[in-house]
Amino acid sequence: MSSATTVTPSGDAPAAPGSADVAGPAPVTGADGRIPLRSHLRHTGALVRRNLLWIRQDPESMFDAVLFPIVFTLLFVYVFGGSIGQALGGGQEAYVQYIVPGLMAMMGMNMAMGVGTGFNQDFNTGVMDRFRSLPIGRGSVLFAKIAVEILRMLIATTILLVVGVLVGFDITDWPGLFAAVGLSVVFGSALMWIFITLGVAMKNAQSVQAMGFLVLMPLQFGSSIFAPTQSMPGWLQSFTEYNPLSSLADAARGLMVGGPVAHDLWMTLAWSVGITAVMAPIAIHKFRTKS
Repeated sequence: MSSATTVTPSGDAPAAPGSADVAGPAPVTGADGRIPLRSHLRHTGALVRRNLLWIRQDPESMFDAVLFPIVFTLLFVYVFGGSIGQALGGGQEAYVQYIVPGLMAMMGMNMAMGVGTGFNQDFNTGVMDRFRSLPIGRGSVLFAKIAVEILRMLIATTILLVVGVLVGFDITDWPGLFAAVGLSVVFGSALMWIFITLGVAMKNAQSVQAMGFLVLMPLQFGSSIFAPTQSMPGWLQSFTEYNPLSSLADAARGLMVGGPVAHDLWMTLAWSVGITAVMAPIAIHKFRTKS
């Protein structure tokens, strides 16, 4: 999610919506000078409100979450559904059952990129300097961004499922559906740490988007999201076997429409834990040390 900030003639950025809630009285710190958990949670809640206010003032920032699931679902179902569906042995109806869980897996990665561009713009417009001048926990800024992006991801997933049902997707296992959504959120949250790192390290939002697409395209199309991998060359099948998006897509299909689940489920969780364990400390360090 990106946010725009205007600059006054004096050169100072105006207060962001909701920042007054964050700035309040200085928090009570512990004996070691650290901000207690309760204050961190309060600051995170205030910053979540600030980010939601930005969305209300800039509704165009929700276009990707709203339009992406509609456009991609209709595009793949009606352009590729007939030919790939025949390969699946059931025509377009079979492809709908195949592609909707796959697009759910794709959703988290695309929404995660918004964290990086939003962070980068906040640094370049001076919003982060204002946050650093406030008596708030530094981690609150990170977790508030992630919380709002998870909300955007859930909105996009809901729209995807509604459109999927309209084009013929049959929901037969509601507990499995909710489990697949939760798994997508877990993996998408892990990816957000990668894009936070890019958002802090890159010079502008365009660079973050360009680097993001360089990562996204091979992972998305070199996976089982859009088509079965059996017809791919051997070297590409080897890549898809270890591609976390393939594991997530196959796990979501197993949970939502039936099929093997255990291996792909554990692989997705392992990737999520591994990415978070490696990238979260790097993202936090770069955030704290960025000048």
